Amino acid sequence: MSNTIVHVTDATFEAEVINSEVPVLVDYWAEWCGPCKAIAPVLEEVAANYEGKIKVCKVDVDSNKDAAQKYGIRGIPTLMVFKDGNASATKVGALSKTQLEEFVDSSI
Repeated sequence: MSNTIVHVTDATFEAEVINSEVPVLVDYWAEWCGPCKAIAPVLEEVAANYEGKIKVCKVDVDSNKDAAQKYGIRGIPTLMVFKDGNASATKVGALSKTQLEEFVDSSI
């Protein structure tokens, strides 16, 4: 795991995501989720390519139920962009690198 992705917990969600100076892409995932594992390398690339423009965070929904519940996460992976402390865009399901970049570009 690279240091370009921040692992967020219920305890650190507000500090890392809500209070972030830059837009944040949050990946709600779980260890047992196949599609979540499939997009992990794509998230690594996007985190590296967009460094300084967007922060990429991962939230394990099994360990951090409050954050998942607060934002109505029903399916995973769910990708959510936060700007100025608010969820501004959401995509559910695994995306290709091109789809993920288009989602980020249209959201930030």
